[in-house]
Amino acid sequence: MLVPVVLSGGAGTRLWPVSREGHPKPFMRLADGQSLLQKTFLRGVRQEGVGEVLTITNRDYYFRSKDEYAALRLRDASLRHTFLLEPVGRNTAPAILLGAFKVRDSHGEAATLLVLPADHLIADTVGFARHVQYAVAAAAQGQLVTFGIVPTAPETGFGYIACGAASADGHTRQVQGFVEKPSLPVAEQYLASGNYLWNSGMFCFTAGTLLAAFRAHCPALYAAAEACWAASRGEAGLTTEIDADSFAALDDISIDYAIMEKADNVVVVPATFDWSDIGSWNAMSQLVEPDADNNRSLGEVITFASHGCYIHGDDRLIAALGVDDLIVVDTPDALLISHKDNTQDVKKVVQKLKTMGHDCYRLHRTVSRPWGTYTVLEEGEHYKIKRIEVKPGASLSLQMHHHRSEHWVVVSGMAKVVNGERGEFMVNTNESTYIPAGHKHRLENPGVIDLVMIEVQSGEYLGEDDIVRFADNYGRS
Repeated sequence: MLVPVVLSGGAGTRLWPVSREGHPKPFMRLADGQSLLQKTFLRGVRQEGVGEVLTITNRDYYFRSKDEYAALRLRDASLRHTFLLEPVGRNTAPAILLGAFKVRDSHGEAATLLVLPADHLIADTVGFARHVQYAVAAAAQGQLVTFGIVPTAPETGFGYIACGAASADGHTRQVQGFVEKPSLPVAEQYLASGNYLWNSGMFCFTAGTLLAAFRAHCPALYAAAEACWAASRGEAGLTTEIDADSFAALDDISIDYAIMEKADNVVVVPATFDWSDIGSWNAMSQLVEPDADNNRSLGEVITFASHGCYIHGDDRLIAALGVDDLIVVDTPDALLISHKDNTQDVKKVVQKLKTMGHDCYRLHRTVSRPWGTYTVLEEGEHYKIKRIEVKPGASLSLQMHHHRSEHWVVVSGMAKVVNGERGEFMVNTNESTYIPAGHKHRLENPGVIDLVMIEVQSGEYLGEDDIVRFADNYGRS
């Protein structure tokens, strides 16, 4: 059994304002309409011997991830989609260790884990599959396998793997060490030597080999994670919520530091397939074909006397006149303008927004929820107007607000509403209902098409935290 383990988390701060804490990088859609998460999932599913894909993600991203997979419309009923839900982020070592416990309990210690970060892009799927088979063969021999990318430039934004002797079949090399992101002169030396590879962050090993390595090199972390696993609760083996208290106490450490740098049975597969971690807007721009002036654009864009720019539009026209080497990324509530040499500093903007308490680091104007989405159309003192879209068969929680009243107007579909003492009733298209502050209420879509409504909030305080949930289909009450 080969189990691809999709690691899906992290805010992707260098790709703000599209990637945000509530809408991280794996959910970003590329020009073909697929998200990075979907592409990673398909890359894992298509490997030989796969019967299960395990996604390790934050609990807040669970329902969105399920929707992403459902949109792929895969027909293989034998394929298991399983989830391991983190209450907080604790880096890759605790996540992968708990994933190994889950795979061991389901398939035994001989099962092989193929660890795939959900924010990578690989177009050469045939070449990738060939290298996975090299890694699986080495893992079956008790090796801890990592994938190294043959460098094409002296890149200072990646860690490197120092390589030793090649295996008899030439498919793997011994790992002599892991190197942090180097300076440019050092990176140039690495490139010239031919003995260094980019560290991709992808791994392959059997559950038994990995667990033995943790017991040998991180016994305290292994014991604490084992206790955490015993305290975690699952849903028929498909979805496991990690115990919050014990998981938060685990060391925040990467698998490189915890295991790979210490073990003596580590090998690397030198990978020649194309690979990008899309770590900046410069990297994202390379996915778009340039025009005659080397400008690259997505969306409705017009350029005059401009050269070497990347312009990413969302829903309005952008015109660029007489500018060179700019990165322009426009979203409904935030605009980024940067010289292309400064794109690694975008994370500083996110840090500043956090310090200011500005919601733009965390949420888009349109916010995904398990039941659908809401979009803030307008907001002012003591009022807020939202567009709410509820999926067929979905419902919001039974809830109450202390500080605001709400007026709901159905513009498409049909709503089943619970509203205080009025109880339950239907609201049709072009009808409305008013919900005073303090009234228990609920909204449900009983139909087969999306329910779209406008919500007008009025009150002294309109924060999203003014909510008391009494019952919820998604475990939030």
